[in-house]
Amino acid sequence: SFEAGVRTGIGLQWGGFQLQKLLMETAREPDIDYLIVTDVRGTILADSDPSRLGMGYGLDLDLPRIAGEEALAWRRVPNSEGADTFEIYRRFAPTGGPLPGFPDPMLREPGSSDAEIPGFVIFVGLDMGPILAAHKADQRRTIWMAVVFLLIGFAGIVSLLLAQGYRTARSSLSRVKAFSDNLVENMPIGLAAFDGSGILTAFNQTAEEILGRRAEEVLGKPAGEILPGDCRVIFLEVTAKRRMIEREIDCTVADGRTLQLEVIATTLEEADGVFLGSVVLFRDMTEVRRLQREVTRNRRMASLGSIAAGVAHEIRNPLSSLKGFATYFRERFRENPADRETAEVMIREVDRLNRVINQLLEFARPLTMSLVPTSLPSLIRHTLKTVEGQAREKGIVIETDFSSEIGEISIDADRMSQVLMNLVLNAIAAMEKGGTLRASLVRQDDRSIGISITDTGAGIRKEDLPRIFDPYFTTKPAGTGLGLPIVEKIVEAHGGKIQLTSELGVGTTATVILPIKTAME
Repeated sequence: SFEAGVRTGIGLQWGGFQLQKLLMETAREPDIDYLIVTDVRGTILADSDPSRLGMGYGLDLDLPRIAGEEALAWRRVPNSEGADTFEIYRRFAPTGGPLPGFPDPMLREPGSSDAEIPGFVIFVGLDMGPILAAHKADQRRTIWMAVVFLLIGFAGIVSLLLAQGYRTARSSLSRVKAFSDNLVENMPIGLAAFDGSGILTAFNQTAEEILGRRAEEVLGKPAGEILPGDCRVIFLEVTAKRRMIEREIDCTVADGRTLQLEVIATTLEEADGVFLGSVVLFRDMTEVRRLQREVTRNRRMASLGSIAAGVAHEIRNPLSSLKGFATYFRERFRENPADRETAEVMIREVDRLNRVINQLLEFARPLTMSLVPTSLPSLIRHTLKTVEGQAREKGIVIETDFSSEIGEISIDADRMSQVLMNLVLNAIAAMEKGGTLRASLVRQDDRSIGISITDTGAGIRKEDLPRIFDPYFTTKPAGTGLGLPIVEKIVEAHGGKIQLTSELGVGTTATVILPIKTAME
């Protein structure tokens, strides 16, 4: 723009003063530090600072070469008072030739003409302060952007690590939860967990089987509606005392079964002692305790049988001698009724004692089974036919129920007939004033058959039932106490079991259960 102004001024016949003024006005533009015009010798011909006219400038440059070329050049000039100056310089020839209008002697050498004046060079100094400020601002922005991107990258990496850690933790938690849920659900001990308010929060499959309640029905309900009898007492006790309780109890569950349960109850607390809830563990010990009693009883009976066999053997020989002498005296005192009666009493008592010894020996010795296909209905009818006269004399009505379709099974018919006869005679003996004797045959399931003998007699006391199969235990005045133990032994030899239920004043039911698989072998 300055060059265009000079070109216009030359057309208007401006002199050096007007050109100097134009240069000074142009130098007032923002970001311009100075404007300088020199000749090829470096003499300042025009300067935005008039005090420098005639001084030298650009002497370190090849000014003649610059004045002879059209190329634009630049350099950075240090400035001790502020920001450096960005200086642009090039050939200055607004008219394409020598500059007219410099008649002032201070603008040309004495004796020279316009035609001898060579080219000029113009220097434009631009303030680098804004540029440096912008550059610094750009650097700061770049640094801030780098910091921001670094933080974003760091945050991204941290987020990825956290996300990965979260996924890993969640996966681990899921596996642990699945494992613990599976462990709790399939553990062989019943578990019921309650929160701090006594509401059921967990109920596993074993608990369902033991207590006879489904988890869907009881979850979310209070303990008082779920736990039976003494279990509820233990729960209240552990909640109040805040200590573990371990106890074995007899408990009647929802479906009416009476079970022997081993119950362990404890509380759940946080590290600072805050009460979270309670856990009740229970295990069905009914079968275990039954087996323990059976093992103890079998050991006792084995010892008793061994002793009884030895004692019976020692008694049997003297009994034969006693019976011989009693028979001799009966024949000798045939004419004396009193003495004869005494001898007959002796014979009867010896026979009775001999029968007891035979029973004792039968109980003590191992059983030898002879299994043959047998019709159970026919065997039961034959037994009932045998005692029909005794039942009629006491006013006892005999009923049968063989509605179940049961074919022949392999049993020892003689031994099983002995079992049935013993049970039927016991039933008749229990009904002194008449009643009903009922024999039934029922298929328990696909694997067992049940033979039940039921009477309406006096019944057996509850405290006597656990001992009813013990040797020499009897509730009858003339009983030996070996009938039912022998019955049980025969049934067990068939691979079955016998159950006895009774209620005073109502009657007794004896049920012989034979496994079909064992019976069919």
